[in-house]
Amino acid sequence: QVQLVESGGGLVQPGGSLRLSCVASGRIFRINAMGWYRQAPGKLRDLVAIITNGGLADYGDSVKGRFTISRDSAKNTVYLQMNSLKPEDTAVYYCYCNAVYATMNSYWGQGTQVTVSS
Repeated sequence: QVQLVESGGGLVQPGGSLRLSCVASGRIFRINAMGWYRQAPGKLRDLVAIITNGGLADYGDSVKGRFTISRDSAKNTVYLQMNSLKPEDTAVYYCYCNAVYATMNSYWGQGTQVTVSS
């Protein structure tokens, strides 16, 4: 099993910044991709950003140019730098990991709340 521990959520004013972190631990042979999804009340869970083991990144349309995903492969850690935050970015942010041990599986963190409000 793989455990994902997120940190860095909180309350921020519009236009502000936050940095989320997620550390993966447990039975890991190789991480194929790590990333972030978010879910606002009454809405589906959507992709925020994802980065592959090779360093390729993809972003949801609503965050392009404002958010940056990065990773530290040696630490099995993924980061999400969120700038120019808007009230519509308010959601629970979930860390995602696709990893291989004996088989390939996907894992989710417990979620961290991000609230953008004045």
